[in-house]
Amino acid sequence: MPISLVIITLNEEAHIERCIRSAPFVDDVVVVDSFSTDRTVEIAQKCGARVFQEKWKGFGPQKAFATAQAKHDWVLSLDADEALSPELAEELCQKFASLDREAGYLFPRKSYHLGRWITHGGWYPDYQLRLFNKSQSQWNAADVHEKVEVKRKLKVKRDLHHWVFDSLSDQVVTNDRYSTLGAKQLMASGKKFSYFKFFTKPFSKFIETYIVKRGFMDGLPGFIIAVGASYSIFLKFAKMWEAERVQKNSNS
Repeated sequence: MPISLVIITLNEEAHIERCIRSAPFVDDVVVVDSFSTDRTVEIAQKCGARVFQEKWKGFGPQKAFATAQAKHDWVLSLDADEALSPELAEELCQKFASLDREAGYLFPRKSYHLGRWITHGGWYPDYQLRLFNKSQSQWNAADVHEKVEVKRKLKVKRDLHHWVFDSLSDQVVTNDRYSTLGAKQLMASGKKFSYFKFFTKPFSKFIETYIVKRGFMDGLPGFIIAVGASYSIFLKFAKMWEAERVQKNSNS
């Protein structure tokens, strides 16, 4: 079908083939790689992808560049660690003829972590906009929490699968990276470090994830996830404090 599968990558050799193979109905696959040092590019090319090398620009700009390389207006934008479930692939094939060009389509995303599918703690259904028409919609320029600007959003029923972290160590590294981006984004919007939020937000995040959103239903992985979410919030505000302290010292 006239749909372009678009993926951005950096060292995704463990995931990229599964991602591409999950959408056999597309006739165009675009991979924009940020100079991977593993076999990502080789594997993607073997799967029939057109691969472009592009220096990292931030999530929003990188995905916008990747979308611009697509041959078709309909774009299926997946992260390399995502894959369509067979049921979702079938649903998209059935719905293609009736898709709304002005809409973005939200997929319910189910994540696999610590040996199980996580279905509580705010992780499911984690709706993500993954299908849109680029003649009507485009990515914003956000470095993190990027999104496609669409006139309306519609939901599909079947699950998008997500292998969110390769290990606990990968989760720690990811939390560190995203907390840095989150701190920079808050500061860029004019926000200042708050002692009140520093002391209360991590705790409230744990309560929200583990109790309110029933993370405890996912067993020990649910507890680990809640602690990780709390720690990520802690890091974000701690990095804001550190950045303001460095700036203050440099100005004195």
